[in-house]
Amino acid sequence: MDFGVISVRYSRALLKSAIDQKLEDQVYQEMQQLAKSYIDVPALRQTIDNPMLSKDSKQILLTTAAGQLVSQLTQSFIALVLKEDRENMIQFMANSYVTLYRKQKNVIRGKLTTAARVSAQTEQKMRQMVESKTQGTVEFETEVNPDIIGGFILEYDTFRMDASVKSQLNNILNTLKK
Repeated sequence: MDFGVISVRYSRALLKSAIDQKLEDQVYQEMQQLAKSYIDVPALRQTIDNPMLSKDSKQILLTTAAGQLVSQLTQSFIALVLKEDRENMIQFMANSYVTLYRKQKNVIRGKLTTAARVSAQTEQKMRQMVESKTQGTVEFETEVNPDIIGGFILEYDTFRMDASVKSQLNNILNTLKK
């Protein structure tokens, strides 16, 4: 059984339905939450894969894992997946939906790592810079890592700009070793 092909088919159908109903943004948030729930609660997979658990219980559990106010479309999707006995693939379906949505809407993930917390204004400027270079929308994540000493590391798409003091010191050290 090819998990990838099956999950992408279900995800494409969900995305098409969501676009038709103008719910693609809400379903995107729900699928992100569902995928995150699988990561945050490892026992979720074992529970959903348990054949002794009723379909109704699985429906309630998956709906809860998808967020607080889940759309009717997502509830129907979960019901369909359960009806077709594909619940072991729902995590892959959620991840596939997120990937397809990002591709459709030209959403790029970006990450800014700094030694100290930056202001919202600085973060916004970095986001705008990335958006102007990529011609897309950026989902920006910031991280504070004191190990880089100073400066920043900016990552998006396949691009990585390392302007950290740690990497500059390592470069100097490597030059001196030669």
